[in-house]
Amino acid sequence: MRFHLLTVILLAGSAAPLLAQPQPVERRINKLEQEMRAVQRKVFPGGAGAYVDPEIRPALPSEAPSGVPSGSAVADLNARVDALEAQLASLTGQIEQSGFRVRQLEEALNRFRGEADARFAGLEKAPEPAPAAVDVPLAQAAPPTPGPAQASTPSGDPGEAAYLVGFRLWEQGKFADAQAALEDMAKKYPKHKRASYARNLAGRATLDQGKPAAAAKIFLNNYQTNPKGERAADSLLFLGEALVKLGKPVEACQVYAELQDVYGPNMRDFIRQRLPKARAEAKCTS
Repeated sequence: MRFHLLTVILLAGSAAPLLAQPQPVERRINKLEQEMRAVQRKVFPGGAGAYVDPEIRPALPSEAPSGVPSGSAVADLNARVDALEAQLASLTGQIEQSGFRVRQLEEALNRFRGEADARFAGLEKAPEPAPAAVDVPLAQAAPPTPGPAQASTPSGDPGEAAYLVGFRLWEQGKFADAQAALEDMAKKYPKHKRASYARNLAGRATLDQGKPAAAAKIFLNNYQTNPKGERAADSLLFLGEALVKLGKPVEACQVYAELQDVYGPNMRDFIRQRLPKARAEAKCTS
């Protein structure tokens, strides 16, 4: 643009009549300013007040003597060109900054998505918590395999192995099979430390089958057979629940009262936590 203006000035020395008509150059400058405003509207959408005004405004036109080049007009054109170049540089810088910020936001968003995907993948791969075992020895982590191998445990205790078979069947929801296996264990090993466990769990398996009357008989038998057995108190608790299901809340409250009298100080936490709810379901008053 400046080279073009210098060419016009040099030509002024040999063609004075041409210099007397700067209107074409000014029209081009006006056109350039209009295009700059269009760029501003693209960069600053939103209406009034967002446009960048020219830093140097053209001077008021003055009449020059005919045939004499006007130095102020040329200087004014140069100033307007400088102002346009400065505005263009400013807009270019702002556009570059905006592009840089957009790239930063995109990178941050991509990092966030990657971290979120990794976390979700970790949650999906996380193992589900194992169900808490009921009446299972802590030393026995794995269930015995059905068949000849179940006749003994690592400690060489066939009674323990027989109880674990019934417990695993009950844990798997095979209540009828569990009841049969547990009752068989109690008959084969009546003096075994797990016999009280087996009779109590056999009653629970029967209750889980929806047979509260049969379950009540099994619970009562376990309590009467060995009141000092490790699961005799549990059998009284479940005997009360079976009686409630049979529509005998008065008898259930009597059972709960005996449970409290006989085992009150020695009840394990499992019974102590469930007894208040059981008494509430039976609507016991004392």
